[in-house]
Amino acid sequence: MPRLLLLLAALFIATPGHAEDADLAALFAAAGVEGTLIIADLAGDSVQVHNAPRAAQRFPAASTFKILNTLIALDEGVIAGPDALIPWDGRLHDMPDWNRDHTLSSAFATSCVWCYQSLARAIGAERYRSHLERAGYGELADPFDPVAFWLDGTLAISALEQVEFLRRVILRTLPYRDTSYAGLRRVMLAETTEQHRLFAKTGWAARATPQIGWYVGYVETETPEATWIFALNMDTRGAADLPLRRGLVRAGLQAKRIIEPPEAAPAINRDDAGDTRDPAAAKSATTTQEEHRARVE
Repeated sequence: MPRLLLLLAALFIATPGHAEDADLAALFAAAGVEGTLIIADLAGDSVQVHNAPRAAQRFPAASTFKILNTLIALDEGVIAGPDALIPWDGRLHDMPDWNRDHTLSSAFATSCVWCYQSLARAIGAERYRSHLERAGYGELADPFDPVAFWLDGTLAISALEQVEFLRRVILRTLPYRDTSYAGLRRVMLAETTEQHRLFAKTGWAARATPQIGWYVGYVETETPEATWIFALNMDTRGAADLPLRRGLVRAGLQAKRIIEPPEAAPAINRDDAGDTRDPAAAKSATTTQEEHRARVE
């Protein structure tokens, strides 16, 4: 992967600014957490990173694998598109929002484990193995459970590899149909303002020691017109730390003047739209939901 090698060179060999970004380091220090964050433009000409050694270290992919999993499911034809129905089988899950029929879009947004496991059963181990090899996605241990490998730590990936994978998704250089890329783009869209569009996925490897939180994706900006890729992972002490995943990425993007401060242009966030609870109650509810989700993710 030539681009990945270039990023490695930028992270470990080039200027000190690439090796350790002071702005990003200050954000992690203020939050009191260990982790890494890469922010890179699409061409790889500008790369900012906090904690370069960790950026190259692999951790369980957790639900960030739903990005590639969505591409696979669409391309294999096991689901028709973002609005296609995934029928609920009636089994109760700890996450109340999982206990209903879902579309691919809502399954991605709610990180619905049973939804993607139902798709995984239709895909099967051998096709997964082939797709992971073709995509160059992290490292898959053998043997693996085809309905749990992204949850149980069998599939691991580094922040650096996440950036390279997302670059190939954006440029559509992976061997998938345009319709599959278009479907993924629809389900990944998490936030829209007048100045930017944010496409992203969270992940939480709650079974790992320490637990690992992820937030990966990319931002398309209008002025100037550009695309920026980001990948964060961090040690988490529990569900209370999970809001830091999005918070650190957002603060990093703002520090680098890639996105505007929140007061400049209120965002329309798909996950939060229509939520009229007060902020404290909303945060408490989110934490409770994440604690439930940890039991299965």
